[in-house]
Amino acid sequence: MMLQFFPSKRVALYMGKLFLVRTLAVLALLVIVLQTLDLLGESGDVLAYPGNGDAQLWQYIMLRAPQIIARFLPFSVLLGTLVTLATLNQNSEIIAMKAAGLSAHQILAPLIVVALGIALFSFTFNERIVARASATLDAWQAVEYGPLPRDSGVKTNIWVRDGDDLVTAAIVGGRGNQTLLRNVEIFNRTNNSLTTIVHAPRGHFDAKNGGWILHGAKSFDVLRGTTQSIGTFRFGRDIRPDQFTLAKVDADGLSLNSLQAAIHDLKDAGRPTAALEGSLWHKVSGPLSAVLMPLLGAVAAFGLARSGKLFIRAVIGMSLGFTYFVADNFALAMGNLGAYPPIMAAWAPFLLFLLVGETVLVRTEE
Repeated sequence: MMLQFFPSKRVALYMGKLFLVRTLAVLALLVIVLQTLDLLGESGDVLAYPGNGDAQLWQYIMLRAPQIIARFLPFSVLLGTLVTLATLNQNSEIIAMKAAGLSAHQILAPLIVVALGIALFSFTFNERIVARASATLDAWQAVEYGPLPRDSGVKTNIWVRDGDDLVTAAIVGGRGNQTLLRNVEIFNRTNNSLTTIVHAPRGHFDAKNGGWILHGAKSFDVLRGTTQSIGTFRFGRDIRPDQFTLAKVDADGLSLNSLQAAIHDLKDAGRPTAALEGSLWHKVSGPLSAVLMPLLGAVAAFGLARSGKLFIRAVIGMSLGFTYFVADNFALAMGNLGAYPPIMAAWAPFLLFLLVGETVLVRTEE
């Protein structure tokens, strides 16, 4: 029996179902509470745009909820683990399993398998839904919750320098010679003093002659305080399309393959990519953190409930789980600063706490 991963199929199904239901219940509760609080804080900005109403509020919820689910799914797995194991311990079911000959690892095996399934779901959910929702929400917020741009995968709030002048585009879509700009502003400066501001609702790259063409442009003279319409306006012969499309790469708004392509383009353009490479690795290690939660929360499963230390064990398990999330965020921050290599920033906390959880389990129960 000690060599079998699942000595009892019935017990494995019972524990797996118990764990899954409690994890989903905790996740639903967290999403409802956090989405409500977030909506209360953001609804004023959504409704501030003329014509917005209940439909736009529901649209905001549909775009924001996937982000909340993705962020708090590992927390839900941790809390689901603690609730499940503490309940089994309180009802002496853990003692019965150990009396039947099951080891601590065999007791946790069904939870780890379910957590692996949750990790696979989380990865797929992030790739298919969260990345698109994040990109769409960023583009919507860039136009202050106005009409949503057709291309929801655009980049927003891009700044590019052209000599002494600064160019900003609220929305950038397309790629290469097909790059399109929306809500463009050019800040013309002379001797570090702002002279004129050119604004245009749209623009595109002129592949034939080089440079960029703005349509419906207006010029504001800072010294005189006057505005005049200048129609079509050319600028930025030295600005390459990749300076707009690669100026801001949001890893959260890109799928794994899209982020890999963006990193490749940045490397070709001679840009630093260490932070994005860390985010690329974290797209795999992040969802996989759900597998750690049953191991870190296992301390709540063992020990006599009547000893009065069950609550303390649950707190210890929760502390281990939350310490992992703190270490994970710290490692990513160090990776963004260049202090850690990208692969180390993404995987070091996972491997460290895997060893910590296994050590605690072996030393205390095996």
